[in-house]
Amino acid sequence: MKENAIFKESEIRPSETREESKIRDIIDTGRLLTRRNEFVDVPCPACQKNSYNFKFLKNQLRYLECDSCKTLYVSPRPTPEILSWFYSNSATYEFWNKVVFPSSEVKRREKIFKPRVERILEICKRNSIKPDSLLEVGCAFGSFCEEMKGTGFFNRILGIEATAELAETCRQKGIEVKEGLIEDIDFPSTEKFSVVANFEVIEHLFEPKHFLEKCFGLLDQKGILVLTCPNIDGFDMKVLGSNAPSIDHEHLNYFSPDSIRILVEKVGFKILEISTPGNLDAELVRQKVLSQEFNLDGHPFLKEILINNWESLGEPFQKFLADNSLSSNMWVVAQKNSDLIGAT
Repeated sequence: MKENAIFKESEIRPSETREESKIRDIIDTGRLLTRRNEFVDVPCPACQKNSYNFKFLKNQLRYLECDSCKTLYVSPRPTPEILSWFYSNSATYEFWNKVVFPSSEVKRREKIFKPRVERILEICKRNSIKPDSLLEVGCAFGSFCEEMKGTGFFNRILGIEATAELAETCRQKGIEVKEGLIEDIDFPSTEKFSVVANFEVIEHLFEPKHFLEKCFGLLDQKGILVLTCPNIDGFDMKVLGSNAPSIDHEHLNYFSPDSIRILVEKVGFKILEISTPGNLDAELVRQKVLSQEFNLDGHPFLKEILINNWESLGEPFQKFLADNSLSSNMWVVAQKNSDLIGAT
């Protein structure tokens, strides 16, 4: 299986955009919290159980850990209606659409999207998936759809995007796109896809199980689901805890390889692979140390790798994390099991 090309955080999130990104995040967080009295309590998004331990507060959001499957999740959380309102008017996503994505587009294509396309094509060919159609949920700036379209492999490529500005960007690039949340979009009963892909989407959702049920229903028999999301058992998550960059106001669900398996199989999929091919865990922790937001005083071994011998040990250490399911970036590939009737 081809891995993503090695890259640095600055290549995909240019340093000159970080301060403005932080400001936009603060604006969005404040706007979301104006409706905090409308948030609702939820059970574990993976196993649906309602027994938990309180872990921490961040951005006035309450993070719980499921007693059963150890999924970390936000509860109470914004309702689907609030999330739709939030993403359709996001200051952060407006900035990313106009500045961050364009300024990092070349590197993102080279380091993320081309390897991502190659990986999915390899998965399709290995599993004899017919090249009829691909649906990307959360197509953002349209780069993945463009790259996949350029291969000519699929007869049709459709994107779904909840943020109006990003959806319009996709249209301007000639990408077929539906605007909104997939859960709210009505598809003809005959409209099916060979592949449904979503990258860094499921962690944002009010009800991941409902989302996966929708994906299940849109797939052909033996169709493939590909998703990526944070891994709560990954290195930077474990080391940094609530200081991890992925713990933010947008992310409501943090699965582990074990808990995402529970959820995906509950819906009726057969897991083909779960992997963690991340590139940034070690660098993210290192940057927190260098900015004095975190210290390694109690971690002399990590200090040797991440600070004292970074040039020689940083890359092989990150490869070790990726190869041993210890990265915080998780890939899940699952196949529709037509013998099952969705969720139970």
